[in-house]
Amino acid sequence: MKSARAKTPRKPIVKKGSQTNLKDPVGVYCRVRPLGFPDQECCIEVINNTTVQLHTPEGYRLNRNGDYKETQYSFKQVFGTHTTQKELFDVVANPLVDDLIHGKNGLLFTYGVTGSGKTHTMTGSPGEGGLLPRCLDMIFNSIGSFQAKRYVFKSNDRNSMDIQCEVDALLERQKREAMPNPKTPSSKRQVDPEFADMITVQEFCKAEEVDEDSVYGVFVSYIEIYNNYIYDLLEEVPFDPIKPKWNSCSTPMRNTDFVPPQSKLLREDKNHNMYVAGCTEVEVKSTEEAFEVFWRGQKKRRIANTHLNRESSRSHSVFNIKLVQAPLDADGDNVLQEKEQITISQLSLVDLAGSERTNRTRAEGNRLREAGNINQSLMTLRTCMDVLRENQMYGTNKMVPYRDSKLTHLFKNYFDGEGKVRMIVCVNPKAEDYEENLQVMRFAEVTQEVEVARPVDKAICGLTPGRRYRNQPRGPIGNEPLVTDVVLQSFPPLPSCEILDINDEQTLPRLIEALEKRHHLRQMMIDEFNKQSNAFKALLQEFDNAVLSKENHMQGKLNEKEKMISGQKLEIERLEKKNKTLEYKIEILEKTTTIYEEDKRNLQQELETQNQKLQRQFSDKRRLEARLQGMVTETTMKWEKECERRVAAKQLEMQNKLWVKDEKLKQLKAIVTEPKTEKPERPSRERDREKVTQRSVSPSPVPFLFQPDQNAPPIRLRHRRSRSAGDRWVDHKPASNMQTETVMQPHVPHAITVSVANEKALAKCEKYMLTHQELASDGEIETKLIKGDIYKTRGGGQSVQFTDIETLKQESPNGSRKRRSSTVAPAQPDGAESEWTDVETRCSVAVEMKAGSQLGPGYQHHAQPKRKKP
Repeated sequence: MKSARAKTPRKPIVKKGSQTNLKDPVGVYCRVRPLGFPDQECCIEVINNTTVQLHTPEGYRLNRNGDYKETQYSFKQVFGTHTTQKELFDVVANPLVDDLIHGKNGLLFTYGVTGSGKTHTMTGSPGEGGLLPRCLDMIFNSIGSFQAKRYVFKSNDRNSMDIQCEVDALLERQKREAMPNPKTPSSKRQVDPEFADMITVQEFCKAEEVDEDSVYGVFVSYIEIYNNYIYDLLEEVPFDPIKPKWNSCSTPMRNTDFVPPQSKLLREDKNHNMYVAGCTEVEVKSTEEAFEVFWRGQKKRRIANTHLNRESSRSHSVFNIKLVQAPLDADGDNVLQEKEQITISQLSLVDLAGSERTNRTRAEGNRLREAGNINQSLMTLRTCMDVLRENQMYGTNKMVPYRDSKLTHLFKNYFDGEGKVRMIVCVNPKAEDYEENLQVMRFAEVTQEVEVARPVDKAICGLTPGRRYRNQPRGPIGNEPLVTDVVLQSFPPLPSCEILDINDEQTLPRLIEALEKRHHLRQMMIDEFNKQSNAFKALLQEFDNAVLSKENHMQGKLNEKEKMISGQKLEIERLEKKNKTLEYKIEILEKTTTIYEEDKRNLQQELETQNQKLQRQFSDKRRLEARLQGMVTETTMKWEKECERRVAAKQLEMQNKLWVKDEKLKQLKAIVTEPKTEKPERPSRERDREKVTQRSVSPSPVPFLFQPDQNAPPIRLRHRRSRSAGDRWVDHKPASNMQTETVMQPHVPHAITVSVANEKALAKCEKYMLTHQELASDGEIETKLIKGDIYKTRGGGQSVQFTDIETLKQESPNGSRKRRSSTVAPAQPDGAESEWTDVETRCSVAVEMKAGSQLGPGYQHHAQPKRKKP
């Protein structure tokens, strides 16, 4: 009769101890590939089992002016060119598989340039399997006899597992086996000879301390990340999506059976772990089945022939091994039907595509686009490592850009403490890959400084251990028969008891004789048994006495030990109190240090701010000093010119006065010296004007502006008409310009006058004129009118194209010398020396210099003075 099923104990709560605070650095290993030719130049040298050294190649040194530089990089372990796949597996992948069997996650990826041996390290070659088949072999060697029946575990789309009973699993198996093309591989099929040599591992490897009271299930999936899109390599499609058919016109053929591969999405489960939604997971029961699934997906992976590698991986491949573990029930017969007791661990084996430079691979078209996406995803991985290291080293809280790439977004849980992370840096020591290897080494150096939180141990289910074999019948040890069989065989055989004849007198006596012999033998055995039992009782008594004495002796020792333990406990309590006190002091000191460091950073920032402010003030001061110096210089020159102009105007005014007095004296002399025969008639105003006009032969400087005849109608001042009079102008006159007060002033109708050019004014006009002043070589102010056309730009703004420059220049007459008039005037009646005149004299007829005049800078209209009435 079967015993009653015991109640499943409650799952204990996982306590976050100090283990969650412990962190381990990312394990980075280096593997050096052998050179293709013995005489090929090498740029990498293995110094010891943890250090490599990079040499600058000869050609590279010539291009860099002979600069020779050697750089050493350290790793957790360096594997040379003669390292076997077994040695690499024992150091790198064996601990990850052991953690997988004990319920912990792991991530292993290979990194390097194109052609450095990443795929060979992960997959292997015929006769020498890589890390992937060796991991599978170790898993099935460890859990082979503890595997659950197929379909007992069933995957769902939420990154978790469901449990089915034995009956449902059997129905599922029958249903799948009845399908014409079952997706799940069968263990009865013959191994494909194409990869049979890769999975033949000579060395037997097995994990230690495997839980025998649990059942296990292995599920594998295979995806690739191509052009930052995720594709399922195990998805069944009716046509090959990698190489579609093309017709003669180089266009894809329309085929109703052709279904292009659909990219998969990344999602987050209830435990905040990232997974690929809708990814195919295949349950496997042996190494051969698992590698057959891998090989089926490997044929769909995108590879291409480049200048550097004949079979270059054009995508990142991820092979996931998911191990499902569930405990047996209390009887040890069936799987415990509680979903909460399932433990799921995962090992991700990632073969990254090689980083490459397009000028070396000579990629074009799709290859160029693929290379760009590969380099971008690897650059995002490096950026995430840089940010993680900076946050851990400097205590910052910068956001890690996991979402910038599907590769980093998929594995962000590993870097957040969901498992161990291991990286194998594969390098090709040839001289042509020096620069690429240098970048790979720098990335490895950064990655080694990133620390990942140590995963928490799985919870113990709480059931009695050893329940798998507890209810199984145990047979005799070896081939020894039971005691009852020996006793029965020692008795004489009974004769035949069948009486066929009434007169038979031999059968009963033989039976009686045999029974008597048996009785006698039985009596002898009873006596022997009693004798041996008495002796055994005596031995037991002696043993009990000895045990009692031993117990008394041990009790005394135990009492002494308990006293010692109690004393040690008191000491431990005292030390714990002291330790807590010291931890409290350390915590206070750390907080104080943090506060001081924060104050220090704040003060440093404030000091930098003040320094920057002082530098800006100093720069403003120097700029202001230079500006003031320029203004002082400009003002000084301006006032010097103004003084010179005023002095010249005063001199001209005095000369004019002297000339007027001289003329008056001449007239007076003429009046005094002429004969008084007749009474002089009063000359009319017209005659006086004629005489005045005949006094100087020199023509008037400005005949069109000022007429000597005041009765003549004034001529209207005509301005120079611009060639673009119909257009609107922007008259740009800077505020620093001086008012020249010249007679000739630029006049532009319909102009918008501004002191600073602005976009609003330029948008309303078609022409632009800038008034620019500068000092000429003679010290006078020279005014330039710079004209241009306004054009609209594509961005919605305006641009000015200068087309013409007009120059206005004012000169002082002080420096002019006397010259002879061009025409000889008639002799004066008084015979005065009026034939020779200077420029000032000729100009004074029409123009008189006077400061503050409204007609221009220093000019005033000067007409013939009226004769006073007598």
